[in-house]
Amino acid sequence: MSGLQLNASPLLEPLGFIKVLEWIFAIFSFATCGSYSGKTSFGLSCPENYTVSASFGYPFRLYTVTFSELKACGSTWNNFYLTGDSSSSSQFYVTVGVFAFLYCIGALIVYVGYMYSYQESKKLPLIDFVVTVIFAFLWLVSSSAWATGLTHVKFSTNPSHVIASMGLNCTMQPNHCYPLSESSMGSLNVSVVFGFLNLILWGGNAWFVYKETNLHTPPPVAPSSQVPGNVPPSSGM
Repeated sequence: MSGLQLNASPLLEPLGFIKVLEWIFAIFSFATCGSYSGKTSFGLSCPENYTVSASFGYPFRLYTVTFSELKACGSTWNNFYLTGDSSSSSQFYVTVGVFAFLYCIGALIVYVGYMYSYQESKKLPLIDFVVTVIFAFLWLVSSSAWATGLTHVKFSTNPSHVIASMGLNCTMQPNHCYPLSESSMGSLNVSVVFGFLNLILWGGNAWFVYKETNLHTPPPVAPSSQVPGNVPPSSGM
């Protein structure tokens, strides 16, 4: 690879411009998911009113989230846990986002500083194409898995579902439980949207990377040179 030759013009072409969008969207994808924290709560009346709450967040191992021990209604409520585990899908999604972010940085450095070597090389465009296709597939799998995992998170943290899971604790007189509030999961919904937008970006960019490879445009074949004196005789009548 030749020396560094800074040239920002590739960023104005689809190959570089889409890579910048992929870099930005990857940041939003793992940031909106990995930084989330929320709380769910329900009310308890017997006849005094109490608020019972539990905090949860990434990576959403909900079975480890507990409602604190509560002494109310003449008895002691032992720790009660949420149900479900969406850690595998959320961590897979965030991991794909982080690696996509890092790869975009490396690719942009090559585009801006070593574009001449990139275009002259046979291997670099092909490697770029293969990695782009792999990331498009990973975004499809991780976004679908995280969308399913988010559905489970919403269900498990819904106050009405929590109350139903409490069983006799909420139904024995004079106890009465009622749902209160649940933190908004708008940022998690946005993370799923960004995941599928990344799928579209990486899938579309695969075409522009493919055009840089020899698979799309084979290198020109050099004309064969003839040795002087070996010119074949012309056939005459």
